[in-house]
Amino acid sequence: MHRSRCLLLATLSVLGPAACGSAATGAITAPRSAALAHWRTLLHVTRPLDVVAGPTHGSAIVAAAGKLFLLAPSGALTRYAPAYASPAGEEPYIAASPGGCFGARAIYAIRLRDGRGITRVGASGRVRRFASLTAPGLIDGITFDLTGRFGHRLVVTINHGMTTTVDAIDCRGSVSTITTTAPRVEGGIAVAPAAFGRFAGDLIAPDETGGRVFAVTPSGRSFLVGNSGLPHGGDVGVESEAFVPADPHAQALLADRLTPGNRHPGDDVLLALSHAQLSAAGVRAGDLVVATEGGALVDDVRCGAASCQVRHVANGPAVAHAEGHIAFVDR
Repeated sequence: MHRSRCLLLATLSVLGPAACGSAATGAITAPRSAALAHWRTLLHVTRPLDVVAGPTHGSAIVAAAGKLFLLAPSGALTRYAPAYASPAGEEPYIAASPGGCFGARAIYAIRLRDGRGITRVGASGRVRRFASLTAPGLIDGITFDLTGRFGHRLVVTINHGMTTTVDAIDCRGSVSTITTTAPRVEGGIAVAPAAFGRFAGDLIAPDETGGRVFAVTPSGRSFLVGNSGLPHGGDVGVESEAFVPADPHAQALLADRLTPGNRHPGDDVLLALSHAQLSAAGVRAGDLVVATEGGALVDDVRCGAASCQVRHVANGPAVAHAEGHIAFVDR
């Protein structure tokens, strides 16, 4: 994501072995898998920014050019909820409702203008303002808590330079602030599943400028999960992430947006990485995979009760400009 600033953070706890990257050289210093996986182009999409699992088996919802599209298992891409258009152009990161009182098959999108907050797109295509956010800064992360430690609410991050506000929103649109002093994070945030060691149930969020991955607890405390050991800096470092499902047919999808003039100018495509490739690289169900904005380089992060291990497991096209979440879709 653009508008990145540097973060100097010396007070968080470092847990377990972690790699260390170099912003000056862009060197990869993370331990490397013996069998690196490689992203492939799935299909061309105009200005893709985010992708999440879709409302039906094997489908996905793609946020692109300020609109929403349904990607069918066949590969066909059609407009989804035509009444929706982002009022801020091309920054609508999205999250798919888990159901319940949030509504089956609803999509929640960041709204950066015309009343900052979150927009709800119902299964019928009805669009309405869901919640207003008053914390200053850029709303740059959205995810649902599927584990429960945040009360099964929608969790969003708002970056204000050196620090980040984390808000949790219930299904009535009521907003509660978890913290206003989390580290600078952004992008495809996710809440960790119960099997993710000492960070189970915490919000896990990437820091592209420093190349780090942080955890924020429901009580608002922040911890360093690990250093990616991948190139980092604005529009370069770790941006997208997801937890790997057990489904052996699930394929990872990632938006690669055309960004002219950038050192990683992108291709306007959706990239894909198979579960089999990830498994061959040593990735297991329940691990965190996190990708850089520049080049879609991927780390696997595995956490236990006392420490986390970080390994470089996949590469993307050098020109890739990755954005938003990594989505796992059964294809």
